[in-house]
Amino acid sequence: MSLWIMLKKLNEYCIRSENGSIEGMTLPIYKPKNISSFDVIRILRKISAFKKVGHAGTLDPFAEGLLIVAFGRKETRRLDYWRSLPKVYEATGRLGIVTDTQDLTGEILSQNESGTIQKQNIETVFDKFRGKILQTPPMFSAKKINGQRLYRLARKGQEIERKANPIEIYDLELIGFANPCFKIRVKCSAGTYIRTLIHDIGQAMGIGATAWELWRTQIGNWNMNEAFTLEEFRREWTLSAI
Repeated sequence: MSLWIMLKKLNEYCIRSENGSIEGMTLPIYKPKNISSFDVIRILRKISAFKKVGHAGTLDPFAEGLLIVAFGRKETRRLDYWRSLPKVYEATGRLGIVTDTQDLTGEILSQNESGTIQKQNIETVFDKFRGKILQTPPMFSAKKINGQRLYRLARKGQEIERKANPIEIYDLELIGFANPCFKIRVKCSAGTYIRTLIHDIGQAMGIGATAWELWRTQIGNWNMNEAFTLEEFRREWTLSAI
């Protein structure tokens, strides 16, 4: 994409005052792997010099994809609306492995052979997870219980009882299978943990599974393909702010 088109695209998101200065904006940002969602916000705050910067839903450090990011007081007040929208993910699960974090970054708790598993075995299990279901949030998550982040307790080796929350899986599709790995596309309600969905699919199959890769591709009508990388935002911001 040319510099002019990228600059025009960024300007479309900007809310300007009467004197032309940028008061705020909400735009799609691509979060790369191996950094936290908070790291992304910290970087964007430094680039833009906005004091108020927030996002509409955490992505795990091992995950990548779409973050909706709001800049400025007025725009950040709307984040709860963006958080409430349905989301679409693609994810790769690894059969036969269970970890304490429910993804590849955790300690392995158990291992089983997956040699006899066929594509149809996975698709049959999917029926249990479509529609309105209950899901227990993982210990390694940013969810708060009694004012404490669960991941902080988990890092101390503590596990507490968590209430299962109602979620809805609008669509669950198997889009790839090469034993021991399978790839899914999920459209789901806000508050759904894809790591936990993969973990629960593995439990239902009797051999366990853990999340290996994760992409968030859509939030409401916002699409990952429209998102700015951090480098693109850094490059265009100075010109847009003039």
